[in-house]
This record gives sequence, C-alpha cells and structure tokens, in this order.
Amino acid sequence: MSSASTKPILLYTWSTPNGYKPSILLEELKAVYPGFDYDWKSIDVWTTNEQKEPWFLAINPNGRIPALVDRSRGGFRVFESAAILYYLERHYDKDHKFAVDADKDPDAWSEIEQWVAFVHGGINVIQAQANYFRHSATEKIEYAINRYLNETKRLYSVLNTRLEGREYLAGSGKGKYTIADINAFPLVNVAPYSGINSYDEWPNLKVWLERIRVRPAVQAGLSVPQALSF
Repeated sequence: MSSASTKPILLYTWSTPNGYKPSILLEELKAVYPGFDYDWKSIDVWTTNEQKEPWFLAINPNGRIPALVDRSRGGFRVFESAAILYYLERHYDKDHKFAVDADKDPDAWSEIEQWVAFVHGGINVIQAQANYFRHSATEKIEYAINRYLNETKRLYSVLNTRLEGREYLAGSGKGKYTIADINAFPLVNVAPYSGINSYDEWPNLKVWLERIRVRPAVQAGLSVPQALSF
C-alpha cells in the first residue's frame, strides 16, 4: 500500500470477488481521470479476523470487506461492494464513463441498477453458498453442494441470455461497459472455484468474461491486494 495520505480514497479489502469489485473500478478511474489515485489496506479475513476488530467495525458494522473511507469528504465511510461502486461512480466518475447520467437517461440508469441488484442479491449470495458447502463446511452435504451449484448455473444462464447480441449488461444497443459489468465480473471469473470448470454452456457469457478480463485496469484491480490462484 502506498504511504501517501493525500489520495482521497482508502480502500480496505482482501482477495475475494467482492473485494475486487471496488479495486477494479478504482483502477478504471485511475486510467481515465489524470491525477486520481487511491490507497488500499489489506484486511486478513482468514487468519487474524482483523475485520472483527473494533476499529474496523466502526467502518463496517457487519465486519466484512470491502469498505472504504473517503478522506476528501470528511472521512465518510462506505461498506457493501455494490454500494461502494455506486458511491465511487457518483462522486468520482464525473463524465459517467462507467455508468450513465441518471438525470438525462433514467431508463439506462435503471438497467444498471437492475443488473447490479440481480447479481448482488442472486449470484453473490448463491455462489458464496456453493463455495462454502464445497470448501468450508465441516460436513460434506451433497444435496447442498448440488443445490447451490445448480442455482449458480441457472443464474449464469440468465446473464448468458441477457448478453445475446450484446457486449455488456446495461445500456442501449450492444450495451456499455458499466458498474453493472464490474459488479458481476469478479464472481463469474472465479467459477472454477465454485465447481464450474467450463463456460462452454454459456457462450455469450464466456465472450463477455474474456472481453472484460483483458482490460488493463481489470488486471490491475485483480492484483489488489494480490491475485487469486486456485
């Protein structure tokens, strides 16, 4: 983490799909807005449970990453990955490069909100349960493993259908790369960890995934604090 303290955003994160969402957007903002930068601090959620310490609970009462503090706005605190994406877009994406102007194009903004909500309340939750029962549960319950894996696949099929003839989830025509895509990408990107070893069942989703994965800012965001390997 940089030792500078003049950067507006301090991101608290770890190498998880939810942790990568804000770091990807922050790297995208760095790439298009000269002078913008941010700091980050890794929170060891596996071995030290740092996220449960009182100082961190003051930032996120739920004791989860990611969270951020905005030094430029009186130390304002934001938690929940989707809320962080909305916050960063609202305050730091002045040209709406990763969203749309909600006042000028409310329907397109609603599309972004809908796909963020679909992923945050659906894939985010279900795939996490698939991971838990596959990797962390003390008892291997085949029904639970298959239940959450199959539901994750069903939700991927919804994305695949949406991406038919499109490049991105929201926006007119073929769509526009927005926070809706940034919110979904880190989850789909770790599908092998959830027991999905091929994307061939979802050809549109597979092309979308590769399109986003090669973006330099995405690669940079996936290295904060470090890249996952599995």
